Amino acid sequence: MVIKGVIVDILNRRQFKGAIEILGEKISKIYEEDHDEKGFIVPGFIDAHVHIESSMLVPSQFAKIAVTHGTVATVSDPHEIANVLGLEGVKYMIEEGKKVPLKFFFGAPSCVPATTFETAGATINSDGIKELLSHKDIYYLAEMMNYPGVIFKDEDIHKKLQYAKEFNKKIDGHAPGVTGEDLKTYIEAGISTDHECFTTQEALEKLSLGMKILIREGSAAKNFNALSALIDYYYEHLMFCSDDKHPDDLLEGHINQLCARSVAQGEDIYKVLQMACINPVDHYNLNVGKLQVGDSADFVVLEDLKTFKTVKTYIEGELVFENNRINFTSDHPTILNNFSCSYKQPRDFDTLAYNSTSKVIVAKDGELITTKEVFSLPRNGHSLECDLENDILKIAVINRYKDAPISTGFIKNFGLKKGAIASSVAHDSHNIIAVGANPDDMCEAVNAIISEKGGIAVAEKGKIDLLPLPIGGIMSNKPCKEVAKKYSQLDKLAKNLGSKLTSPFMTLSFMGLLVIPSLKLSDLGLFDGEKFEFTPLHHP
Repeated sequence: MVIKGVIVDILNRRQFKGAIEILGEKISKIYEEDHDEKGFIVPGFIDAHVHIESSMLVPSQFAKIAVTHGTVATVSDPHEIANVLGLEGVKYMIEEGKKVPLKFFFGAPSCVPATTFETAGATINSDGIKELLSHKDIYYLAEMMNYPGVIFKDEDIHKKLQYAKEFNKKIDGHAPGVTGEDLKTYIEAGISTDHECFTTQEALEKLSLGMKILIREGSAAKNFNALSALIDYYYEHLMFCSDDKHPDDLLEGHINQLCARSVAQGEDIYKVLQMACINPVDHYNLNVGKLQVGDSADFVVLEDLKTFKTVKTYIEGELVFENNRINFTSDHPTILNNFSCSYKQPRDFDTLAYNSTSKVIVAKDGELITTKEVFSLPRNGHSLECDLENDILKIAVINRYKDAPISTGFIKNFGLKKGAIASSVAHDSHNIIAVGANPDDMCEAVNAIISEKGGIAVAEKGKIDLLPLPIGGIMSNKPCKEVAKKYSQLDKLAKNLGSKLTSPFMTLSFMGLLVIPSLKLSDLGLFDGEKFEFTPLHHP
């Protein structure tokens, strides 16, 4: 098979009219040739860090959309399903990924649960990590979120790190805001990447100590604008990633979008493509072609080098996408889950008031981090109430693995004037998380999710709308377009209730993520992410 077009040779920084000969799965020959074929041929794009589960799609359905954007491979952390189903969940993702041509390179989730301050559905200790790392389908130790455990020499954490070194597999990092001597200690443990930088200064310090920095642009955390200035000087040490991307955003684009944005702001095309196509292959030692003779025939044909619109995608010599047609199918996914809790009552969402002064989580649009403030809130008998005038709503986390008391607190910046939203996509343990203007609607939304053993929901005065997520309570068994359509409807409903957030459900899903500062809520209580300990709701 011969493919013609304008060949973009990233490593030698040149473009030429030419042809690529493919023999089996490999590129057998590349040569210059004058012709009239249009299109630019570049290596396939790679998402250098993504949780497939956040798309609410199984890998086979994710692949069908990713290839339309020129993605040929992902460095995938199955951390989300592992927190629900443990080793069984990781193996599930691997097997689902094998059903399609897209190359999923899965890691061993290093922190299951992410902390001991929440209830997860499973635990993977150092013995479990050793088992996973010995598997040929596990390519690296996934993000080490427990940075205090690294810094303060937690024995089990350091066993996991040691096993990764023994199996000669890379170790991914997760160290938001960690600097100075703590950062040096963290990196010296063998951790090589970070995707949590939200300032240039933070990224520069990590780069200076030898880390690779992943510029992340997901549905909630958007760091491209803050970090893209690094591309010109540090491109050899940078990669692109999405981390968490909801289905509606995935339909719009993937790594190709970040290439387009980079070039639009004047970045060198070869530097950008090296980040998107070459650096992940070299860092993780991936079996993905770099458009060289002898490489796996993994490449894309683009309409141009401005919009990066994909015309064709090839993986191992197979034309998997062409002119808006996906050329592969997949079986219906197996449904497995871990969900066991009873329906709730509105009174279960009461917050007992020892006094009126309460700590409040302050959410930030487009960020995973929060800040904290203290407010005097209205009371109804012995219970603290929302303050809608000041945009202070109630937040609750409900243990979905067993019946337990509901954990409640207060949150600012969600903007709801009425109703409630809830989700069983709630990093990292994936308990049910809800934000609402009143306990009745919060209870309705939560019970709708319980009835389906997973989903995202909007409730207001008895009206409920729901996207069921039957696989692990975090993924659908439906195609992307169907999931995206329903998700978009729910997103619109949440905004009709008053939310001004760009992605209300994505932001909601991170309000229980304890390893991101500064104030979050788990099913066990309010948590100070800076001190890494529980903190009382009431302010003295």
